[in-house]
Amino acid sequence: MTAQTTGESATRPLIVARAIRAFADGFASVLLARYLQHLGFSGFQIGAIITATLLGSAALTLWAGLRLNRWGAQRVLFASCALMALTGTGFATITRFAPLMVVGFIGTLNPSGGDVSLFLPTEQAVLADLTETSRRPRYFAFYNVAASLAAAAGALASALPARIASAYDWDIATVERLSFLVYVVTAVAAGLAYRGLRGHAAVAAPRRGLHRSRAIVMRLSVLFALDSAGGGFAVQSLLVLYLDLRFGLSPAATGATLAASGVLTAFSQLFAARLAVRWGLVRTMVFTHLPANMFLILAGIVPSAPLAVTFLLMRALLSQLDVPARQALVMRLVDPDERAAAASVTNVPRSLASAATPAIAGLLLDRTSFGWPLVIGGSLKIIYDLLLLAAPLDRD
Repeated sequence: MTAQTTGESATRPLIVARAIRAFADGFASVLLARYLQHLGFSGFQIGAIITATLLGSAALTLWAGLRLNRWGAQRVLFASCALMALTGTGFATITRFAPLMVVGFIGTLNPSGGDVSLFLPTEQAVLADLTETSRRPRYFAFYNVAASLAAAAGALASALPARIASAYDWDIATVERLSFLVYVVTAVAAGLAYRGLRGHAAVAAPRRGLHRSRAIVMRLSVLFALDSAGGGFAVQSLLVLYLDLRFGLSPAATGATLAASGVLTAFSQLFAARLAVRWGLVRTMVFTHLPANMFLILAGIVPSAPLAVTFLLMRALLSQLDVPARQALVMRLVDPDERAAAASVTNVPRSLASAATPAIAGLLLDRTSFGWPLVIGGSLKIIYDLLLLAAPLDRD
């Protein structure tokens, strides 16, 4: 059996489980803002709930990274699935603002359309342990492509609750609320997929968390936090709100737009490994990210829905090409026994930074429908790109 075949077989449970979870995240990220609007919440309240979910993700991600070597990867992933099921149950049964804030904080609901959850450091550390360094960007690309395609399908399916409510003359908020039970179903399915990790999920023995690589990981964490602060102005749930408030885009059109964005994002990542070989990891991240952020700014400026959608799609084509390169870069710069901690420590500031800005973005959208959140977010992300390019990180 070749090394390639072994790698594909060993990593398949992670990739399948990631795709299953991403479907639910794509579905909920589009549904969330619309559902909260139907409950009568203001833009600020919607942004506050999104902030709570991201703050909770930061705490849980740190916990997962620190507990990985102590509990074992499979146990952490099973516990994460149980919490995911409880999150779906909570959103399907609670309608008041304060309790929803609590459920959002302690749960796994993901409003960004990407993955900022406690699953992340565990999965990344195991995937790195199961792959060779030279092939790691390729497997991270597969991991992310599967997730992006599934999230796109979830975004497309997010229009179903509105259609069902309309067809049967049911209360739309009730149908949307019960739709969050999709998290329960996908948690069970992901847990079954993680069972395939048995015998594959041994990770390097722990030493002292971060040791040799502490300085470089902290530098990366600061840079990644700046990028995520910009991204928090344009998480998927807020894009839904922006397109609705400024252009009155229908749920079906919004879902189709974000689904198309997900498909473009997915297939574009297949080129990340080739670009990394030619340009290096950091240059791959920057040279694809810069134009994507310019497109985000333009989507907030243009005066018509077709133009805004066009620029958002152009952004989607490039915006996630940096993800496999970034994940591979972190895993390459640290020792094997530091991987879980490094994945956690680099992702926690990302979650905290992205949690700090959605409420601000929601407040801006309460005051004006102009795309200030997109303009500000894109500008912050461009500053990150330039700082990353100047940092001496990519030693291929």
